[in-house]
Amino acid sequence: MFDLITSKDSNVKNDVLSGITVALALVPEAVAFAFVAGVEPMIGLYAAFMMGLITSAIGGRPGMISGATGAMAVVMVALVAQHGVQYLFAAVILAGLLQIMCGIFKLGKFIRLVPYPVMLGFVNGLAIVIFLAQLGQFKVTNAAGELQWMEGTLLYWMLGLVALTMAIIYLLPKLTKAVPASLVAIVTVTLLVHGLDLEARTVIDFVRDLLPADQRDTATLAGELPSFAIPMVPFTWETVMIILPTSVILCLVGLIESLLTLSLIDEMTDTRGRGNKECVGQGVANTVNGFFGGMGGCAMIGQSMININSGGRGRLSGITAAVVLLGFILFAAPLIEMIPLAALVGVMFVVVIATFEWASFRIIRGVNKEDAFVLFLVTGVTVIADLAIAVVVGVIVSALVFAWKHARHIEARSHIDNDGWKVYELDGPLFFGSVSHFKDLFDIANDPNDVVIDFKDSRIWDSSGIDALDTLADKYEEQGKKLHIRHISDECRSLLRKADKFVEINVVEDPRYRVATDKLA
Repeated sequence: MFDLITSKDSNVKNDVLSGITVALALVPEAVAFAFVAGVEPMIGLYAAFMMGLITSAIGGRPGMISGATGAMAVVMVALVAQHGVQYLFAAVILAGLLQIMCGIFKLGKFIRLVPYPVMLGFVNGLAIVIFLAQLGQFKVTNAAGELQWMEGTLLYWMLGLVALTMAIIYLLPKLTKAVPASLVAIVTVTLLVHGLDLEARTVIDFVRDLLPADQRDTATLAGELPSFAIPMVPFTWETVMIILPTSVILCLVGLIESLLTLSLIDEMTDTRGRGNKECVGQGVANTVNGFFGGMGGCAMIGQSMININSGGRGRLSGITAAVVLLGFILFAAPLIEMIPLAALVGVMFVVVIATFEWASFRIIRGVNKEDAFVLFLVTGVTVIADLAIAVVVGVIVSALVFAWKHARHIEARSHIDNDGWKVYELDGPLFFGSVSHFKDLFDIANDPNDVVIDFKDSRIWDSSGIDALDTLADKYEEQGKKLHIRHISDECRSLLRKADKFVEINVVEDPRYRVATDKLA
């Protein structure tokens, strides 16, 4: 709907200006996710700074922004509530080390197994999640200390300023692309609100609403440099068992979200990121977070889209965002606290429009119903549950659909050769899904005494196929008929228990391939 990708090349000016824009948008997100995890706002801001700086410097995808995220914050809640923030820091360190190991052992390549409908569902689901998260900015705290929807003049100004922000972002690139439209929109709306003394909620109002009533008057985003500290937890096996489940989930959620975001940016910019290097970068960043009082995190699709849409392509954009964010914390907290929430909400709404794959509506009419079902399933699970769960469910369902489709693709052409033998020439894969159909291809009772099964145009994929061949050999033997099996691999022969004596070995023509089974272990 909005063609917001203004440049595919990296340059210093675009990276710096884009980084500043991202830094402004990082503040409320980091604070909000800190409260989701049950920790102090500064822990979220420290995480955004350290994640952004380290992954931008050594990660595998220039232009991608990392920070404290909601997907990981949700995982942390139970551990923080039950054992405290020090155990969270230890869990983040362990999660980081696991991510580094994933990168070292090159497990990042498995993101390629995510099918295209799952990618579309992931993108659309996250766009909806980002949109729904912004609706929380339209709530205020009433006299009873409860959140309620805005009403009256406050709501009208909020809607008007959001619309103005979106209009500036959409129209400014038609006039000039010298500066990021998002940055201009935030600055313009901020000056307008304070210059005309408009009734509008600011970032500090948002922070105050999240704090207990007795802390609201002293609320501030000002802080100091994060300091090194070893988490104050017992160095025992019991501690490892406490943090391990959380660490494993943090590791997987962080890598799945980061690698999928990496793939999305690759597609948008026509470039290629390095998945395994990104795993290491995310791991190092999370490990550092644990030692310096941050809540950890992963790639942020919303902020990454802001960066890409604003022209940020190089590592400097993420580094700039992290350094500027730290500068805000140390020196310019009052300025950040003045930014109207409407400006940031407007930026995020544009991100939603740019992120959502509108073409999926057109694609749905052209693809088969199974792919459409997977797309809607992943979108729905992403919104209702969690990104990692959605992707795993999508991959499993896609794999089952794939197996079901290929189960019907095994066929056999039969003929009688010059010696009076009946030859079955198989075509298609023999695996767990096609075993039932495979057994129906043979007319054991009416076949002649010599039968040939030719696998020249077929493959045995797993142990179910091996067992089916063994069973078939048994049935022919019971009928007193001689079976001949041609063109299967060495490994298939070694796995057969009963049919191996029927295999005709042809060193020249027999194929070589592996079978998915644990029988050789």
